[in-house]
Amino acid sequence: MEKQIDFLAIGDITTDAFIRLEKASVHCDVNKENCQICMDFAAKIPFEFVEILRGVGNSPNAAVAAARLGLSSTLVSNIGDDQNGRECREKIVTEKIGTNLFTVHKNKETNYHYVLWYEDERTILVKHQSYPYRLPKFTPPRWMYVSSMASGTRDYLKEIAVYIKKNPEVKVCFQPGTFQINLGLDEVVLPFYEHAEVFVSNVEEAQKILNSTAEIKGLLKAMKALGPRIVLITDGPKGAYMYANDTYWFMPIYPDPKPPYERTGAGDSFAATFVSALALGKSPEEALVWAPINPMSVVQYIGAQKGLLTREQLEKLLERAPKNYFPKKI
Repeated sequence: MEKQIDFLAIGDITTDAFIRLEKASVHCDVNKENCQICMDFAAKIPFEFVEILRGVGNSPNAAVAAARLGLSSTLVSNIGDDQNGRECREKIVTEKIGTNLFTVHKNKETNYHYVLWYEDERTILVKHQSYPYRLPKFTPPRWMYVSSMASGTRDYLKEIAVYIKKNPEVKVCFQPGTFQINLGLDEVVLPFYEHAEVFVSNVEEAQKILNSTAEIKGLLKAMKALGPRIVLITDGPKGAYMYANDTYWFMPIYPDPKPPYERTGAGDSFAATFVSALALGKSPEEALVWAPINPMSVVQYIGAQKGLLTREQLEKLLERAPKNYFPKKI
């Protein structure tokens, strides 16, 4: 009998080429919002180095986080029949993640993104390939993690939504990507909110989805009203918030050992660690304590996966956590 998958992640996979910039400037509004990175136009711009990272993306990052924490993890994704696609797949295999649900498209390229990295933040130049997306057949997993996909995947989202409705025993985490966020509360994404065990986004994303400028409790309540049993909203270095079992919680970050090197993947690792903790039998409050530890490690490295921790490493850091590292009711 086929063993049930603990963690099935669905979403696009890519290669990220991190270009470390030497000379640039950042211009923001007075309130530190609407920031823009600027470089000389029609000039030769020096850079420090380039680092190529294969097999990344919101869902691949989550699948790696779950696997390192000890769960059986499989990724549903689409690649071209090119060298880039083969190398992305090989990278996922090295993480002991199932790739039997990959779809390889003949005469198609695999996603390849460029990351302009300046100081501790990044601007990503994206180009999602257009694939004829179809959901492969698989035995219902314990958890399904749905995240970033290309624009033009409405029919694919409908197909996944039908699967979720037909298999209510599968617990769903919805961490929407840019295309799904831009849909707002379109009918094609509403089933993901209605059937989600866990919803995760940052503050700005939640405001965009809800078309709201509400404060954090208002955002949590409005998102919970759409259907998720647990709502998580992150706020970068300020911490994170949870609404579960009619209770609002605030969780501070796990203290950084040194200033962040590069922030890609912090949100993915937070969400995936929270869900993995639930899959390992932790309560929502316990999972909320686990969730910030992986992001602390991830931001010390280039990319979203190198800093992901094993369960043993995470639990050791939890033992060393400062006394004020605990969730607070708000």
